[in-house]
Amino acid sequence: MSNSEHFANIMVQCFIDAVKAGVDLVPVVADSTSTSKIKPFVAEFPDRLVNVGIAEQVMVGTAAGLALSGKVAATCNAAPFLVSRSNEQVKVDVCYNNTNVKLFGLNSGASYGPLASTHHAIDDISTMRGFGNIQIFAPSCPIECKQIIEHAIREMGPVYIRMDGKALPELHDTDYRFVPGEPSLLRKGSKVAICALGSVVHEAVAAADSLIEAGLDVAVINVSSIRPLNRELLGNMLSGMPHVVTVEEHNINGGLGSIVAEVVAEQGLKSQLTRLGVADGNYAAAGDRPYTRKNLSIDSAGIALVCQNLMG
Repeated sequence: MSNSEHFANIMVQCFIDAVKAGVDLVPVVADSTSTSKIKPFVAEFPDRLVNVGIAEQVMVGTAAGLALSGKVAATCNAAPFLVSRSNEQVKVDVCYNNTNVKLFGLNSGASYGPLASTHHAIDDISTMRGFGNIQIFAPSCPIECKQIIEHAIREMGPVYIRMDGKALPELHDTDYRFVPGEPSLLRKGSKVAICALGSVVHEAVAAADSLIEAGLDVAVINVSSIRPLNRELLGNMLSGMPHVVTVEEHNINGGLGSIVAEVVAEQGLKSQLTRLGVADGNYAAAGDRPYTRKNLSIDSAGIALVCQNLMG
């Protein structure tokens, strides 16, 4: 695997490998062949792709039907349309009926930048958390993405994977092994813990490295497994931290900020919590990715400034 890779390409290669290994996997798209980068799969298995057209509800319902017939069904389309347009089908056909459907939310967060709020997925995690019976993951880098997808294909039952829309470099060593439920510690520190998920983990690591170079003591925790989540382990990682900062390209309500707030409150931690992301009642600004992240203070410079101010 190259040093920097697009998550959709990793997804497609995982599909190819799974079918070659004997998994009866069928991708379902909603006229999203370009978004899903599915062409190499179709070249290998021309009769295995189902394209329902621009009809997200039909896509999810079809995937549930395929799963009920014994197949591993994988929907592949843009996260904002998967979450918003097929909300009821995900809730009823997939989660409530416990069908073996893997939902890939492509180009999540503000990946679509200038296309603005209609194309931003800043509520996907909160929506999926509101449903019962679905695992939720947000990979941060290629090696983690590959391992999460492989886990999802092996695992029986509903899975949602939040997939970023840009090629990302590695954050973990080659010996990294993803364990469902476990956060991973990327930087050690004792004054501020930055908890992040998905592609903004890169921003958190860059911020921490600049602060560490300046002699400040900052930890970075990658929370790629939203459900399941070992909350006791996360609480232990945060225990004794004077400050905790959460970073997400998502609304601060219902996403990582809420999860960490729950852990801090329920475990009686004394940390002061600061949540960075899309504020209550707002939308992500329309613009390219750097502008949007700067506007939300979730770029590396914004995160570093928040941490510096917290440490005085």
